[in-house]
Amino acid sequence: MSAADKNPLHGVTLENILTALVAHYQWDGLGQRIDLRCFKSDPSIKSSLTFLRKTPWAREKVESLYLKMLRDIKRGQ
Repeated sequence: MSAADKNPLHGVTLENILTALVAHYQWDGLGQRIDLRCFKSDPSIKSSLTFLRKTPWAREKVESLYLKMLRDIKRGQ
């Protein structure tokens, strides 16, 4: 088994991650969990993707929340 097979983010686009987070938490919940203006002020997938692609630290926060969401779903929470 390669490292890519073990990485839950392998093959998942940033757009897919963001869409899943918005579906799970809604924009308000996402803005509460990650304090970013692109999630709080007139949020959209397109504007958020533009910001996240240019801002590595913010992308890391989004990816971390996505992994936490996956763990919580797996545990049934």
